[in-house]
Amino acid sequence: MTLPRISDLGFGIRRILAPNPSMMTGPGTNTYLLGREDVAVIDPGPALPEHLERICAEAGRIRWIFVTHTHPDHSPGAAVLAKQTGAELIGMPPPATSHQDQSFEPDWQLDDGHSLETTEFELVAVHTPGHASNHVCYHHLESNWLITGDHVIDGSTVVINPPDGNMRDYIRSLERVLELGVDAILPGHGERIDEPDKIVQWIIDHRLAREEKVVAAFRKRVTASAAELVPDVYADVPEHLHGWAERSLLAHLIKLVEDGRAAENSRQFSWLENR
Repeated sequence: MTLPRISDLGFGIRRILAPNPSMMTGPGTNTYLLGREDVAVIDPGPALPEHLERICAEAGRIRWIFVTHTHPDHSPGAAVLAKQTGAELIGMPPPATSHQDQSFEPDWQLDDGHSLETTEFELVAVHTPGHASNHVCYHHLESNWLITGDHVIDGSTVVINPPDGNMRDYIRSLERVLELGVDAILPGHGERIDEPDKIVQWIIDHRLAREEKVVAAFRKRVTASAAELVPDVYADVPEHLHGWAERSLLAHLIKLVEDGRAAENSRQFSWLENR
């Protein structure tokens, strides 16, 4: 997938694509600019000078910098951009786990349901833990579009990586998106999603179907680790991706424990339901 570096999406929203394509980021991280006079930046991405310069050149006066979560491909540019512009940093602090941008220190936290209202737009925070415990989507009311970071992305599912990632929370947060009834999704990676309810329901169904594969693999064993179950549960996934698949499989196993269907001891899992 090839995306233009800068796109005008309508409703005063522009997208700037960060030059960080990879297996995990697709074409790169999407940075969104909201408004034309007092501008909000959402997810400035990695601290790449070329990208931050493009944001400043395109945005004009930046008043606010939001992040959806503090993974390294979404938020490290925030602190640098705030220092350059004097803009306020808004989001949830990083958890004390690995793979988090500890440089992000928000000036204020937009709690679930709270909003920023300007003369051009109103943005409402929707706390969506799962991919990350501090993940927040932003509902742009004028367009009825939802800016989703890594909660929903275009063309793929996301890794749920414990201990900060939580599969049970993730599915509940996807159901929360369905309740909003948005008209489109602006993902952290890829193109705008114009059938959001259809795609979100597909993700929920896909995750629950994967969980049933975990259950089926489990029934063949007395106990098992996530690594032992990967070949059965992710037989449809290329072997070079099995390391990442194991992380999401572990999240499924933890969910089964939380649901009372399995038990865990030192990352060995035992099935509790009738065989």
